[in-house]
Amino acid sequence: MRTFDTPYIADWYAVSLRWLTLLGMIVSLAVGGTLTETPSWPLATLIVWNLAMTVFAGLNVRMTYHRHVSLAIDLTMTGAFFWLQGGLSGPALWAGLLPILTGAIYFEQWGGLFVAGVFSILEAATIWNGEFSWEFIRPTLIVVSVTMAIGLLFGYLSHLLIEFIRRLRATRMDEDQKRIRMEGERWRALYELTSTLTGTLSYRRVLDSALDLGYTALNPDPDEEHRDEKLVSAVLLFKGDQLVIGSARRFTNADLRVQLQGSEGVLKRVFDEGEAVLTNNISFDPELGRVVALRTCTAAYCFPLRSGFNVYGAMLFAHGDPQYFTRERCDLLDMIGRQVVIAIQNARLYQDLLEEKERMMEVHEEARKKLARDLHDGPTQSVAAMAMRINLARRMFEKDQKSAANELVKIEELAHRTTKEIRHMLFTLRPLILESQGLVAALQSMAEKMRETYSQNVLININEKLIENLEMGKQGVIFYIVEEAVNNARKHAAATNIWVQMQQVDPGLVLLEILDDGVGFDVQAVNKAYDKRGSLGMVNLRERTELVSGLLNIQSEPGKGTHIQVYVPLTEEAADRLHHAKH
Repeated sequence: MRTFDTPYIADWYAVSLRWLTLLGMIVSLAVGGTLTETPSWPLATLIVWNLAMTVFAGLNVRMTYHRHVSLAIDLTMTGAFFWLQGGLSGPALWAGLLPILTGAIYFEQWGGLFVAGVFSILEAATIWNGEFSWEFIRPTLIVVSVTMAIGLLFGYLSHLLIEFIRRLRATRMDEDQKRIRMEGERWRALYELTSTLTGTLSYRRVLDSALDLGYTALNPDPDEEHRDEKLVSAVLLFKGDQLVIGSARRFTNADLRVQLQGSEGVLKRVFDEGEAVLTNNISFDPELGRVVALRTCTAAYCFPLRSGFNVYGAMLFAHGDPQYFTRERCDLLDMIGRQVVIAIQNARLYQDLLEEKERMMEVHEEARKKLARDLHDGPTQSVAAMAMRINLARRMFEKDQKSAANELVKIEELAHRTTKEIRHMLFTLRPLILESQGLVAALQSMAEKMRETYSQNVLININEKLIENLEMGKQGVIFYIVEEAVNNARKHAAATNIWVQMQQVDPGLVLLEILDDGVGFDVQAVNKAYDKRGSLGMVNLRERTELVSGLLNIQSEPGKGTHIQVYVPLTEEAADRLHHAKH
């Protein structure tokens, strides 16, 4: 026994025709009134045999030499039945059709002729009268001719049927192979898309690869490429509040410069619903209808490029055939879109990292310049002054030792003050007390050093319990915000007093305030011409405020001091509320 994956059509034809001929035999016996009067065990054997063949066909099972055994049993049992029913003079004179049909189905013309020849011999035997006379030869020739003609006819018809089935099967196999090849090409295109998108951090290459590989995935069969010459595609990206063409295929030069709002038609539905949209009147869309390349298209599939609450834009494919975007193609485009979103996120993160790297380099450069300025304005000048005074004291020792001693005392005081300035600079560069004792202790220490070094009065009023909810990273940023603001007030505002205070204004939100009683300034005028200034104090305040997702507000007027407010969120919910309130 052998089991096959697919059924044999020939077996089902043989079983079906066998049931028809067996039914015809039973009806013939019943009409002739001999159904119960003559031996019918061959008929019963054929019925049982066909039941077994039906089961085998249903299970896709075949015996060894299946066709030969089937034909032999059909020929033997039918011949026995034909003989026992009286041959050509009995009610089953046409019984020979059963083995002829079986032979024709399994062996085509030669099978039909062979069985017809064997059965003709049996038919001739039933006519035999013991001698070769004209009464025997004439009916024998007629019967043999008819039987052979039937065998030849059914054999030829079976040949045509088998050839048709073979062609049908070959066509189906070709279509299956073609479908498998197309599926393989689609998956290969998706693999190449994934590999390309994950292997690049360039926006342009990401978008170009998405459109090219999307076209390949939609049209994997090179024989049908001519059908999709009208496939139009584009990636639309948000640039501010406008949608610009990031990359496109078959767009005109004018189309590439089009800017859209995304507030009407298909684009509005895509962004409002956050789901893909399939439309069959893209050329009449109120926004996309402005694109010349889309005016020859009928159907379009547009889906958003989004991740969470971040919407980067949309991806659009359009075609002139209204039935082009099948469910399979839409699912494929959805997969491409998800891969593109991941790649865009990676590219944007990489771009942000580059910008952050540049910003950090600028911050470090500014810190270096600030340190150089502070050293030049403070310790360097003091050391130069000490050198001059030491030279003066050396000369005075020769004339007036008492005056020289007083000068040495002044030099010592200058050296102590210079040491304090250097220590203060080192403290602001890296306040170790911040890491060991926290923000309040670091600010108190900074205030003391400002008082000792510059005689600047800095008053700190911060509740230590409020600091418990602040991460160490945020505490460090707040320290540098305060240090920058206090230094600005000391250098530029000529302030007598500087106040630093922090309070909770809302659940999850604290307010840091730095106030001074200095000369103040015109905030609007300074911001307008800030790019021409050498100092980056306000820029540093804004950037450090952004590091804690905070909000900076500066209030000042000439002669009325300065009031700096920094709102610092302690949770993500508070950050959302803060920035929504800002907008």
